[in-house]
Amino acid sequence: MQPKTDAPEYRQLMIGKLRENNIEEFRSLFFELHPYDQAKFFLKLDQPDRMLLYQILSPEEMANVFENIRDDKNRYKSLLEEMHPAFAAKMMEYMYADDAADVLSELTKEKISSYLTIMDAQAAKSISELLDYEQFTAGSIMTTEFVAINANYTVRSTMDLLRKEAPDAETIYYLYVIDEEKHLVGVLSLRDLIVHEDDTLIADIMKKKVYSVSVADDQEEVARKMKDYNFLALPVVDFQHRLVGIITVDDIIDVLDEEASDDYSKLAAVSDVDSYDPNAVSAAKKRLPWLIILLFLGMFTAGLIGQFEETLNKVATLALFIPLIAGMAGNTGTQALAVAVRRIATGEGTSERVWKIILKEAGTGLITGTVCGIVVALTIFIWKQKFFLGLLVGLSILSTLTVATIAGAFVPLVMHRLRIDPAVASGPFITTINDMISILIYFGMATLFMNYLL
Repeated sequence: MQPKTDAPEYRQLMIGKLRENNIEEFRSLFFELHPYDQAKFFLKLDQPDRMLLYQILSPEEMANVFENIRDDKNRYKSLLEEMHPAFAAKMMEYMYADDAADVLSELTKEKISSYLTIMDAQAAKSISELLDYEQFTAGSIMTTEFVAINANYTVRSTMDLLRKEAPDAETIYYLYVIDEEKHLVGVLSLRDLIVHEDDTLIADIMKKKVYSVSVADDQEEVARKMKDYNFLALPVVDFQHRLVGIITVDDIIDVLDEEASDDYSKLAAVSDVDSYDPNAVSAAKKRLPWLIILLFLGMFTAGLIGQFEETLNKVATLALFIPLIAGMAGNTGTQALAVAVRRIATGEGTSERVWKIILKEAGTGLITGTVCGIVVALTIFIWKQKFFLGLLVGLSILSTLTVATIAGAFVPLVMHRLRIDPAVASGPFITTINDMISILIYFGMATLFMNYLL
């Protein structure tokens, strides 16, 4: 059931209080909302209403709203430009460093520098360090707000430390143990603290085997490790194994969402499926490059058909089955592509498994091709009363489905081995390539069968 605070009439009531400058009642209604719903309400406001909101909320309260803008990050730049620079800078001081770095990463270097200059020095330093890491690495998505303790602490002294540092830490479910040089040496959970006596040494209850990631690790690898081990957080270490940050599960959910959207965009041959652009010209510019490439590939396919013009003139009936052959090849290739990209995404696209995946897909293509080939051959024989025409189309289906399935699996796996994003082997691209292959097979066989077809 839809919560009362998420109902349209509730939002309209809030907007009314906002425009009437009824600050006390608006704030009462606004803070009944969950922070995520506050962010949704904020994003749906018109600019004049947002300008009123900036006057009513403090930078700290606005920071809580901004941290929950996950689904529309491309609006960070325009929203910051609406605010007074001092207000925006103060707001980012109150945000967790990794969230503030996400916001600033959408801006130009000049804008980033101007905001960092007017921020508190310590906050600016933390954010700047995160911005220095390469994009899409563990370092770029980690947070530096965590609790680190020493092995010679007791449970009592650790609990005292937690009371002081917990309000500023992003999570306290895991506590990380470091030595004098800040090397990561152990980990313990909040549960470990609660169940042990106050005088127990941390060194006696910590787990010395700690799973960690390097600042340079790819964010997809980090996401996979957190999923496999069901971690709520993962420590991030530098190249000297010093603890520099942690990655929390909410950051990983964002990564998984971004990666899925990115792969889907490439599979659909669209620049950015999540980036809604109300301007038709701008949206067209993003789609045109792929479409132009596919257009020329399509013209090449048409040229291939032209090479078999004589065959078509002799047996015009062959033209009836061109869409069938090409369509089946494209569909089969796209299915194999989706399976291969999924295998790569789950870490199964290793060199040892590549040939196993290809052989499995080849077998799948052979079986599906045989079944579809028999069905279409019998259908054409009954429909057209032409045995050799049915045999030709059936064998063409068998051959094209087998080859298209292998191609759909082989291309992304090879691209992965070459360290190229396999998702760029998009559905439309594979479909067009398989169109060419299917035309060559179909008309090549038709030429061989010509005497029987006549």
